[in-house]
Amino acid sequence: MNIGLGHAMALGSAATWAFGVILARQLGATLPPAALNLFKNGLVLAVLAPLALISTHGQLPALTGSQLALSLASGVLGIAVADTLYFRALNELGAGRMGVVGNLYSPLVLGLGLVFLDERLGPWQWLGFALVAGGVALVARPSKREQRQSAHSLRGLGIGLGSIALMAISIVMLKRVLEAQPLLWISLLRLAGAVAALLLLRTWPRMRRHFQFVAAQVPWPRLVLAALCGQGLSMVLWLGGYKYAPAAVAAILNESASVFLVILGALWLREPLGRRALAGVALTFTGIACMLAARPP
Repeated sequence: MNIGLGHAMALGSAATWAFGVILARQLGATLPPAALNLFKNGLVLAVLAPLALISTHGQLPALTGSQLALSLASGVLGIAVADTLYFRALNELGAGRMGVVGNLYSPLVLGLGLVFLDERLGPWQWLGFALVAGGVALVARPSKREQRQSAHSLRGLGIGLGSIALMAISIVMLKRVLEAQPLLWISLLRLAGAVAALLLLRTWPRMRRHFQFVAAQVPWPRLVLAALCGQGLSMVLWLGGYKYAPAAVAAILNESASVFLVILGALWLREPLGRRALAGVALTFTGIACMLAARPP
């Protein structure tokens, strides 16, 4: 097995993201998506700032103007805008259909990496990609009940595709900056761009209602834990995967997040694990094994 740091971080990101989702499942009942997004990112930003300073012994990284701009823009596009569009599409399409749309993320990163980063996959990696994609598709495919309840919407489909495309663009545009600069500082700058954009959005009169909530109804301890694990730790590991591994490989390994979610749901929440889900889990982990066994092309 050729398990490098980037591979381990990409898989760790998928697992911690799924853990954060399990924790955050009940938060949506008390916080609207925009407010939840702002709180989680703001909290992680406050915690990450001193850690970034400690990691470089109080020294600021020597970023060029373009590196700084790319880091901030990646946060605006990939967190503030993409996440807002994602939640909107989720409301229109439902979780099942949006899960299928989300499967386009790794092919988009693969294509963008080929064009802009000159990255190519070897035969074993292509096999791993096919197996992971098939396994995730089995896990994420909406049930017949979800298909009946979630009406098809071209507008929702367009919004969902836009959110996934922006996520892919935001990480590919940051790949070279990640390779050259400290991981925690780039994570911090990316979050700063996202939080600044969300705060600016909050000042827009038409958007203010999307940030309104009743503080007494919010389970704050659960929010803090979900933010630090599912948002903070997961994001640093996610960016680390792209820093230390090819973008296409990290993106494919990230796809295992939905499989980890199914496993944690079964173990923690006692959710039923049917034959289709078990087949999807088996396919996905077989694909991951192929990715890890592959030699760089």
